[in-house]
Amino acid sequence: MALDPNGRIGQAIQRVAGHPRFARIAPKVVPRLDRVASRLTGGRIVPSAGLVPMVVLVSTGARSGLERETPLATVPDGDAFYLVGSNFGRESHPAWTHNLLANPEATVVHRGRRIPVTARLLDAEEKAAAWPKLTAVWATYDRYEERVERDLRVFRLAPRPGQAG
Repeated sequence: MALDPNGRIGQAIQRVAGHPRFARIAPKVVPRLDRVASRLTGGRIVPSAGLVPMVVLVSTGARSGLERETPLATVPDGDAFYLVGSNFGRESHPAWTHNLLANPEATVVHRGRRIPVTARLLDAEEKAAAWPKLTAVWATYDRYEERVERDLRVFRLAPRPGQAG
């Protein structure tokens, strides 16, 4: 059962998630729990999906060339997905954004389905247009953006031709 991110419990979770202390702890705990649950269930269960829509991004490491699996909050957009490189409001860009910039061909696992996608970094105008849709799902993105000096990267991942579901 999914929680309403704008309900009382969802808002309380977002307040905690927007705190700088959470940004120090969460990256070590939340992705690991989501990754293990996703692997055990073939991508059908990702614990964080109880609050926000989730995908597991399967990308190629920019330096290593190895396959990387990263559970991420998403905002579905038809057959496509938006991903925000918030990194829990930490100052550095998350590694997965570097991987997508170097290797935009990736796969997302969404509700147990593997979907080959091509990632594209949004420009400032596209990001501004998408931002209200993103913060409607996870309002804490605004707090992350206020807290960091970097520009949060936003990607749109679209199914490769012939891959839309």
